[in-house]
Amino acid sequence: MDSRDWGTFLLPYEQAVEELKVKFKTMRSELKKLEEYSPIEFVTGRVKKISSILDKSKRLQVPMSELETGIEDIAGIRIMCQFVEDIRRVAEYIRTRKDLRVVYEKDYITNYKDSGYRSFHMIIEYPVQTSLGQKHVLAEIQIRTLAMNFWATIEHSLNYKYKESLPDDMRKRLKKAAEAAFVLDNEMSSIRQEILIAQKSFEDDSNIVSKLLMSIHQLYFFHLVTEAIEAQEKFNILWENHDMEGMKEQLAEVKALIKSKKKVEEPGDEL
Repeated sequence: MDSRDWGTFLLPYEQAVEELKVKFKTMRSELKKLEEYSPIEFVTGRVKKISSILDKSKRLQVPMSELETGIEDIAGIRIMCQFVEDIRRVAEYIRTRKDLRVVYEKDYITNYKDSGYRSFHMIIEYPVQTSLGQKHVLAEIQIRTLAMNFWATIEHSLNYKYKESLPDDMRKRLKKAAEAAFVLDNEMSSIRQEILIAQKSFEDDSNIVSKLLMSIHQLYFFHLVTEAIEAQEKFNILWENHDMEGMKEQLAEVKALIKSKKKVEEPGDEL
């Protein structure tokens, strides 16, 4: 058994995972602001457990001295998308980044595994700045839909339980479930535009509610207590009736009230 200091060995991978998570979450926020929709739903990451590294090195016959190049997924990032179409778009964003290098790709969506597994994998080389200087580590990025991820998570748990030797009946049922997940993804893609419009409508309504409540609260800072109480009562009625048009009108009214109060309290220079 290797007597290396595992804590020190894994540090660059832990750093890589944390940095990549931040970068892809930032990418999600930027795309959402630019396009009001991001192909990235959410991002997770993990560093492989020591026991899993040892198991994989044994299975792949990778010498302990060659773990850094022989096992490519010690650091792992998972990017979830709503729609299958989003996966290739995210992959293209990753290819054009200058802060990492794509080593190779594995398309398990077009060429899915016999088990039914679907996902898009990218092996990247990522530079980490350590106290001893720059170190390049390999990391695996998996890009998949929520349905693909649900299936893969279940399969992974069952494979662990049965030590990679799933009973035939379980294997068939999993494959059937994978086909159902594939059908679900296709159905979601067929009504993609309707879903995006509904999501945008929900987000717009949420923003109006937030802005209106914050504006009503702001009235208190201008000592417009009576107006704030009346505005809150009006909001409560509009909210009960889900009257979004009424809320938009009220938001304009409250903003105008605040603006007029500001003009009174901050008059221009007198001649």
